[in-house]
Amino acid sequence: MSDGVPSVTRVSGTAVPIRGNDIDTDQIIPARFLKVVSFEGLGQFAFFDQRYDEADEPTDHPMNRPRHEDANVLVVNANFGCGSSREHAPQALMRWGIDAIVGESFAEIFAGNCLSLGIPTVTASAEEITALQEWVDGNPDEEVTVDIEAETVTYSDNTVDATVGEGQRTALVDGIWDTTALMRSNQAAIDATATDLPYVDGGQP
Repeated sequence: MSDGVPSVTRVSGTAVPIRGNDIDTDQIIPARFLKVVSFEGLGQFAFFDQRYDEADEPTDHPMNRPRHEDANVLVVNANFGCGSSREHAPQALMRWGIDAIVGESFAEIFAGNCLSLGIPTVTASAEEITALQEWVDGNPDEEVTVDIEAETVTYSDNTVDATVGEGQRTALVDGIWDTTALMRSNQAAIDATATDLPYVDGGQP
């Protein structure tokens, strides 16, 4: 842990599979829900247009199924999180309850936004992801373990070699992923630096 920022070395819990390639951020959190003052409450709108029909009746979307209601690991396919750069997408997933995402591949900005929340985005082959999604379908109460440090995903008797970007892995394991918290925890050093700057008057801009 680095001065109040928790190290994220592994995430364990039940999983929920979301199938489909190129699932964009507008599907994850529709644009009409972006008009919020804070991110609080966004979880209820995650995948809203897939989870509810035009009459606002729930569909058979995986995130609506009681067996997945406590899931904290999301299992997805290729190019997940593409589209706009809206940070509301990982915020909505986190507030729904997601702590880690395992998939074939992720849009770069989406993965970066997840990292800023301490949510690992871990990749594995298409074959391994399909096998994991099918296993989750049949074993919704069984745990999946995402080991960021070891770069593995474990379920049942299977351990899958996964990939975590080196920068993401270092930030999560060393507890330096939350830059805002790091700055707050080092306020004295920031104030001292500001005082020494010739264009700052008494530490105040």
